[in-house]
Amino acid sequence: MKISPDLAFADLVTLSRMLSDGTVSARDLTELYLERIARHNPALNALIHVDAEAARAEADAADALRRAGAVAGPLHGIPIAVKDLCDVAGQPGTGGSLALKDRRPAQTATVVKRLRAAGMVLIGRTHMVEFACGGWGTNQYLGTPRNPWDREVHRVPGGSSSGSGVTVAAGLAPAAIGSDTSGSIRIPAALCGLTGLKPTHGRVSNANTMPLAHNQDSLGPMVRTAQDAALIHAAISGPDPLDPATLGLPTAEDPLAGIGLGIAGRRFGVLPEAHLDGVADGVMAAYREALKVLEGLGAGIHEITPPERCEAVQPRSFLTIMSEGYSNLRHLLDDDSLPIGQHTKQRILTGKPLLAADYIALQQDRIDSSRRWRASIDGMDALLTPTLPISAIPVAEVDEGSLILGRFTRMVSYFGWCALSVPAGLDGAGLPVSLQIVCRPHDDALALRVGHAFQSATGWHRQTAPGWA
Repeated sequence: MKISPDLAFADLVTLSRMLSDGTVSARDLTELYLERIARHNPALNALIHVDAEAARAEADAADALRRAGAVAGPLHGIPIAVKDLCDVAGQPGTGGSLALKDRRPAQTATVVKRLRAAGMVLIGRTHMVEFACGGWGTNQYLGTPRNPWDREVHRVPGGSSSGSGVTVAAGLAPAAIGSDTSGSIRIPAALCGLTGLKPTHGRVSNANTMPLAHNQDSLGPMVRTAQDAALIHAAISGPDPLDPATLGLPTAEDPLAGIGLGIAGRRFGVLPEAHLDGVADGVMAAYREALKVLEGLGAGIHEITPPERCEAVQPRSFLTIMSEGYSNLRHLLDDDSLPIGQHTKQRILTGKPLLAADYIALQQDRIDSSRRWRASIDGMDALLTPTLPISAIPVAEVDEGSLILGRFTRMVSYFGWCALSVPAGLDGAGLPVSLQIVCRPHDDALALRVGHAFQSATGWHRQTAPGWA
């Protein structure tokens, strides 16, 4: 069936409706995205592995089930890509590292099993920063995906879920799974003009997913809208005996139940102006306009008194991640014969000399710092910040030692909270900028509700990267 190429940039709600009414089939959509991958991925380097025949077989099976009246839910028949740290039995699982080019896992990640149970079609595995350790999106040996918002200059896509961001932004898939340890969903979502949900830690199983820092790693959706994110979050979240972090958590609110109820009367905290110094002018202009939009929807905006600047959390978070990262990856990092990127290796080896006493102190700091920050937003429903202080810079200008991209994102992961990044405008260079909606643990549904309200009043989430028709 001939379908419009514009459909490649449609949101999941639209695709679900079209599948339901028979306008398109799962095979139609899969062929659309496979054709676009074949045409554009060589320039974008967004997907690291595509098994086209397996994707077609999954699409045909989804169509057969629909014809038999056995529809798994609203996502049934919709293609999705997953980050290359989510294992799929028998497929390559490199974690973005040339050192693991021959790895073929025997088990499939719980998140992939749940996507398939929801009827989704696995269309490919997305590129990433090696071992998910880096915010710019660069990869020394396997190449850096190209941010699709600039056809002339190779700009950073953001990381570590670089390929997931580029895949959705360029219309190679309508949704992708990323992982977030200090911003790795929200950073590429922001730089590529997408919506990205970093769930509360433990809400989504990490079973059979390559770990970096197990106490902070979180899997979540990278999509076009908050409603799309809610659909996928509902499908992949929940307890899993294979991941103890998912067990014994408070009952979560259904992310879809109240998403359209609006935000009138809600109270949102913002940082003092002095804590936003150095944020790029285009980012600040979009952020201030976003606050006005939310006020216009009936929300109150209130300045809080934080216990410290957001970036003050970064060194403690960094050391925690690298300590756990070294523990998880030392069998590779200590082998000098393996092709591991120098910047990745240097970062993770920072955690090698950390004493057990130091690591235990950092774990206590996570608890204490989270408590102080929660006290500072007492009476607020969410904290609103720019997602990033800058827009996408050229790859040639990257300082691999800089932590600038995690200025507002890293503390959320350190504390195990949840946050949603939503498109909030374009800067003077025509590059996406983003609003971050930070909520307390287990308030994922509220973050999605706020994001949906914002997107219902704005059109930034409908902007697409030009030149990829």
